[in-house]
Amino acid sequence: MLSERLGARLVLERFEENPFLPKFYEDPEHYAFQTQIFFLLSRYKQQQELFQADLFHNFVITDYIFEKDKIFAYLTLQDEELKLYETLLNAIEKNVPTPDLVVYLQSSVDRLMANIRKRGRKMEENMSEEYIRDLNEAYNYFFFRYKATPLLIVKATEIDFVNNELDFQDLLEQILRPNRAAVEYYNPVRRS
Repeated sequence: MLSERLGARLVLERFEENPFLPKFYEDPEHYAFQTQIFFLLSRYKQQQELFQADLFHNFVITDYIFEKDKIFAYLTLQDEELKLYETLLNAIEKNVPTPDLVVYLQSSVDRLMANIRKRGRKMEENMSEEYIRDLNEAYNYFFFRYKATPLLIVKATEIDFVNNELDFQDLLEQILRPNRAAVEYYNPVRRS
């Protein structure tokens, strides 16, 4: 929606290309490393493509930041796997472009579980609430310490910017607001 409204180039994470992801959801311990490395290299390749000049768009919008890869790695990898992951990450992360603004849509576990059910991906059918709770806590921990770029934290549990134009417009105004502080919190009022 943002890319359409702003005429921006849209870059989406290509989760469906990861052949290990369905296996990870079935057996996380056995497939975490392969899944993580595939995502790391896929995201890196996408980020490298962002360096190419784009004459048709003034903005680029992605549905992830490269740094978030670490959240999953620290949550799912074993110690030896994590060491190898960090070695690879350290070799490539310096070549990744820095975003001008990061927007973190913070939500409750109940809302996240509802969103997962709503999108209806077969591989996510048996995703546990405990895993989502741990992941949500890890995201909160990460973003409440994030200092690499300006950050807008949006409390998104009670809003529906997909189906409510007023919610979307409020969010868009917050994103485009000039003179942004390094970290800002946006707790919108629910509109009907």
